[in-house]
Amino acid sequence: MLRIFDTSGGGGTRREFLRIGTAALGGLGLPGLLASKVSALQRADVLRDRSVVFLNLQGGPTQFETFDPKMTAPREIRSITGEVKTSLPGVTFGGTMPKLARLADRMAIVRSYRHGISSHGPAAMHVMAGGNATKAAMSVLYSRVAGLTDKESGMPLSTIVMPGAVGKQYGKLYKAPDRVTQAGTISPVFKPFDPSSGGEIVDNMKLRVDGSRLEDRRYLLSKLDELRRAKEKSLAFESAGRFREQAFDVLLRGTSKAFDLSDEAPAVLERYDTGAFEPSDAVKKRNSYAKQFSPVALGRQMLMARRLCEAGCRFVTVTCGGWDMHGGGKEFTMVDGVASLVPAVDKAVSAFIEDVERRGLSEKILLVITGEFGRTPKINKNGGRDHWGNLCTLAFVGGGLKMGQVIGRSDRTAGAPASEPISSSQVLATVMHTLFDLQEVRVLPGLPNEVTNAVAGGEPIRELV
Repeated sequence: MLRIFDTSGGGGTRREFLRIGTAALGGLGLPGLLASKVSALQRADVLRDRSVVFLNLQGGPTQFETFDPKMTAPREIRSITGEVKTSLPGVTFGGTMPKLARLADRMAIVRSYRHGISSHGPAAMHVMAGGNATKAAMSVLYSRVAGLTDKESGMPLSTIVMPGAVGKQYGKLYKAPDRVTQAGTISPVFKPFDPSSGGEIVDNMKLRVDGSRLEDRRYLLSKLDELRRAKEKSLAFESAGRFREQAFDVLLRGTSKAFDLSDEAPAVLERYDTGAFEPSDAVKKRNSYAKQFSPVALGRQMLMARRLCEAGCRFVTVTCGGWDMHGGGKEFTMVDGVASLVPAVDKAVSAFIEDVERRGLSEKILLVITGEFGRTPKINKNGGRDHWGNLCTLAFVGGGLKMGQVIGRSDRTAGAPASEPISSSQVLATVMHTLFDLQEVRVLPGLPNEVTNAVAGGEPIRELV
């Protein structure tokens, strides 16, 4: 659907007053305007009616101050924020996660996830790829099987929501998309749609006409021709062509509405709002990186993720930076970082869980929370924790999986699994099990063997399925 806005109102306001279906556009003599290149592999017997939201806490989230406080350990190891009881008997979270603690019965917390990589780039890419042989991120694997866009709505099936996607005022916040959307040996055409790159088209190129001239067919046709010419011109730039083409599909089929938070009720916006968690002036003065690591956009990012899933997007990657809490001159100490980032996650994720449940979508949307690795058990001399690939933060919510449990256990210092380790390949298999009928994927024609094996060759976390 194409959304047309009346520009004749006073005060600079815009009013959406008409939506034209694709058939009507064809009747205006522009049948090629909505041509979309959708994978022929989109088949109802392969795709499940489910979505995944993958919240990546970039930098390496601390397991102690989130889901494994380990208060029985010595002072220099255990959570600096204490612990809070959850809705699961005998289970506690870090002390600044009270909202999520109340929702723990809707979550599955993994306390034995390990991959052993402690370097940012390699670890981040490994986690997002689930260690598969193509080295492509899960979002890329999904698009390689399902296609780039929904053939009916034009909605991108895979999207990354970085801070800049929810407002220009957040454009300078930290982002490292290449670490979470890498294509590996798969064509980069299958990387997620990035509305913070194509957002100018989505936001500003809605068809705007004077309401008094709506019935002037020639005038309306000229406006549509302007859009067509702009599309053709933009596609001449090969490097940006695929993203711009997707942006035009978003625009011309009306799915740009999913990227627009302005029509949400004020109470909903307030529930998600993480604007209060800006690092303090003292922290900013002490840490030159603090401003770019602010989580003020995270709530809106999670709200957009919910909207995109409702609109038909099936894989949404959300990023939140700042979790590299080494301490020292330029890095967050544990006190600095935890004070802003953990409460922001607590509010944004709890809002998402309750919102999804209220809308009856808990079984249809799987939320995965993790990062590239965990943090060292012992707080260092600079007041931070260092990189640690031997035990990593991981949690699941919804998606038709078995919730209300803790999977695995950590050792006495929360530095390594004390039970059978959960691997990245199991995380990948769990996500793909949620999104696809894997039996059908295995016999799907036209897929390279390496893609089939990556998507359908693993074993999900058995406690979840």
